[in-house]
Amino acid sequence: MKKIEATIRKSKYGAVKEALQKVGVTFFSYWDVTGIGNEKEGHVYRGISYSTSDIQRRHIAIVVNDAFEEITVKTIIEAASTGEVGDGKVFVSDITEAYRIRTGEKGGETLN
Repeated sequence: MKKIEATIRKSKYGAVKEALQKVGVTFFSYWDVTGIGNEKEGHVYRGISYSTSDIQRRHIAIVVNDAFEEITVKTIIEAASTGEVGDGKVFVSDITEAYRIRTGEKGGETLN
């Protein structure tokens, strides 16, 4: 099993969610995060532009079976990309075990 975590632009979340659902990813967690990166967002207040290094993003976490890793990562990258600095990052890590709390089952079947 693989855990896929992606930090993306908030404006691309809807497109990523829809694309993931189309390829069969029916469950994932997400939350709003603030980070510091290479992109600098500017804010205009009363005609004066202010720059800030705090960037609002959405973080997505998905656990999939090994065979589904490549399509999941590809889908996120295609749906989240604008081609500009600040599109985000995707990280993949190994998950050694998963348990379904309700039944006590363990293994990859718990993801279904």
